[in-house]
Amino acid sequence: MIAIAARLRKNSLAVLGAGIVATLFVIALLAPVLAPYDTGEIDAKNVLSAPSWEHPLGTDGLGRDVVSRMIYGARISLLVGFVSAGLACVIGLVLGALAGYFGGWLDTVLMRFVDIMLCFPSFFLILAVIAYLNASIWNIMFVIGVTSWMGVCRLVRAEFLTLKQRDFMMAAEALGAPPRRVILRHGLPNAVAPVFVSFVLGVAGAILTESALSFLGIGVQPPDPSWGNILTEGKSTIEVAWWLSLYPGLAILVTVLGYNLLGEGLRDVLDPRLRER
Repeated sequence: MIAIAARLRKNSLAVLGAGIVATLFVIALLAPVLAPYDTGEIDAKNVLSAPSWEHPLGTDGLGRDVVSRMIYGARISLLVGFVSAGLACVIGLVLGALAGYFGGWLDTVLMRFVDIMLCFPSFFLILAVIAYLNASIWNIMFVIGVTSWMGVCRLVRAEFLTLKQRDFMMAAEALGAPPRRVILRHGLPNAVAPVFVSFVLGVAGAILTESALSFLGIGVQPPDPSWGNILTEGKSTIEVAWWLSLYPGLAILVTVLGYNLLGEGLRDVLDPRLRER
C-alpha cells in the first residue's frame, strides 16, 4: 500500500482527483456542521434570491438555502455512488470468478447473459425498471447496481482465465483444495486490482446516473435534496435564477471529474503493463 501511494503521488492528475474526492467526503460527513440552514427551512421573503452574504448560492423557489441543499445533496450522491458501484462490483466479481474459473457450459451461459444485458442501453433499462418501482433512493441504488455489473464481470473472468493457469493456483488444486478455497484464497486477492479501479469509476457513473434520474423527476424525490432535483427547478427558472442551474451542474462536473481522475490514476499505478511504458 505504501508503494502504491508513493506511485500515486507522482501522478498529479490522480492527486487532484483524490483531493476532490477527499473534500467531498469531508463536506458530506460534516454536513450538519457546514450547512448554515436546514434543508427544508422556507423563507418566503427570499424566494429565488440571488447569491448574497446571507445566502452565498442564493435560494430556490421556496426560499430554501441552496448552499445547505447542495451540501446535503453531496451525501445523497456519495451514498448512491458507493452503494450502487459496490453492488455492481459484488455481482460482477462473483459471476466473473465463477465463469473464469470453471469455464465450460457455465462460462458460456454467463457470458451470453452478459452479452444480452449489454444489448440494452443501460439508462433506458434503468428508466424502464424505475417506472415499475417506487422512485425511492434505495430502489435507485439497487437498479443502478444490477444494471452496471457487466464490465466488472468481464474483467474478473479475464483475470481468472489467466490466473488458473498460474503455478500457485494449479498447486492449490493439486493439493486437494476445494474450488471455493482456491477462488477465495488464491484467485480473488490477485484479481481485485482491476475491480477496485472499476469501483472508483463506477461511483462516478452512478452519481451521474442518479443526477440524470433526479433531473427527469424519477430519482430522489423532494423534499430530499439532490443535485439533480435542484437542477430540475433551475430548468424552469433559468432566466431569473441562473444559480439553480450553474452550481449543481458544477458540483456534478467536479465530482465526476474527481472520481475519473482518481480511477485513471489507480489504473496506471495498479496495471504493471502500463508502469513498464
